[in-house]
Amino acid sequence: MKSVYPMNGIGLRQPHYREFRASRPLLGFVEVHSENFFNPHDAAAQVLAAVRQDYAVSLHGVGLALGSACGVDDAHVDQLAALVARIDPVRVSDHACFARAPWSQRGIVHANDLLPIAFTCNSLDILCSNVERVQERIGRPLLVENLSAYLDFAERDFSEPQFFAELGRRTGCGLLLDVNNLMVNALNADDADPLQSVCNWIDELAGVAAPGLVGEIHLAGFSKQEGLIIDDHSSPVSEPVWQAYRHALKRLGPLPTLIEWDEHLPAFSVLLDEATKAEALCVAQYAEQAAVAGVAA
Repeated sequence: MKSVYPMNGIGLRQPHYREFRASRPLLGFVEVHSENFFNPHDAAAQVLAAVRQDYAVSLHGVGLALGSACGVDDAHVDQLAALVARIDPVRVSDHACFARAPWSQRGIVHANDLLPIAFTCNSLDILCSNVERVQERIGRPLLVENLSAYLDFAERDFSEPQFFAELGRRTGCGLLLDVNNLMVNALNADDADPLQSVCNWIDELAGVAAPGLVGEIHLAGFSKQEGLIIDDHSSPVSEPVWQAYRHALKRLGPLPTLIEWDEHLPAFSVLLDEATKAEALCVAQYAEQAAVAGVAA
């Protein structure tokens, strides 16, 4: 069985650039928000090019709006394709959301938010079409992330795991499994046992998805604001999310895992400690699988 070390990654943010470059931490990859690096001539692009010489880079976008019925923005896709060509990332991802829509005489407007989509046949058709268009343009598969959603739709043709499994089957894309988003949704739904609900979601995915559908896992912290649990990436990963992550590793195997932290950034050492914890859990799961394989042999 091939070693998976290291699997951990961090979201690389501007306040940490200098310390990151000086300390050169042992990481499997770093992840950046694609749209922040579209300009090939600014300082951020130069930093990313230097980082790429030593680390694998995962590009994570927030602007494709892949679930939009009016389609994706060709100019945005072209900029993403150019960034992919410059960086040669290990993974490219965005969200299963919509944000673009026609508005009277103003043309296409962008909501600048990750708005949820219904898990219906029509939504799946739209998402598949847009994913295929982006994949063709960038020349590689996308990972599509499950969303933290603060409302749900009454109309539904699929469960969420079935929806992503079918998306992968039809387009060849993968799933970026955000475990924190699953927990946020379960908490906001007032589930009696949110952890069990998240584990059930993961179990269903493992049962219906093709092997290898999940290409990366995200872990993050959440906050409680005015009665809602908000996926704001502003704090350490909560213990329930760590427990759900352990379950995901058991069902899906060790996977590249990112610590997302975008608000109230901590000291760089704190971020690395979170990534080290994820790495240790991946290594432990790898060892468990190797031991089982050895017994079976």
